[in-house]
Amino acid sequence: MRFMVIVKSDGETDTAGTQPSTEELEEMGKFNEELVKAGVMLAGEGLHPSSEGMRIQYSGDSEARVVDGPFAESKELIAGFWILQVKDKAEVIEWMKRAPFREGEIELRRVFELEDFSNATPEIVEHERNLREQAEGK
Repeated sequence: MRFMVIVKSDGETDTAGTQPSTEELEEMGKFNEELVKAGVMLAGEGLHPSSEGMRIQYSGDSEARVVDGPFAESKELIAGFWILQVKDKAEVIEWMKRAPFREGEIELRRVFELEDFSNATPEIVEHERNLREQAEGK
C-alpha cells in the first residue's frame, strides 16, 4: 500500500528564502537514502513557499478562479512530501518515527488504489492502469 507523508510547514519554512541548513540537508539526504535502499520511497520533495504558489477554486458551473499565494489565512501549509510504498500502516509509522525532524508535525495519508473503489468498472481500471504506465514511461 502507498502512503503520502505530508510535511507541514511551521511558518518559517513557508517564508520565501528560508532554507534548511547544510546539516539538515545532509541528514535528510541520509534518511532518503535509507528509504531508497529499502525500496519504499517512490517520491519525495520539498516545496517552494506558498508565496510562489497558486490555488484554483471551483464553484459550480462558473469558471475556475486562480488565486495567487501567499496563503497567510491558511492554518496549515505543506512544506514537502514523500510517497512511500510499504506493506502496512505500522511500517510507514516506523519509518517516519526515524525521520530527522527536530520540531513540527507530519501527516500520513493512505493513497487510494483503484481496487479501493467498489464502483470502478473493469474498463475504468484498465484505462487508469494504461495511463499510469504511459506516465511512468513504460
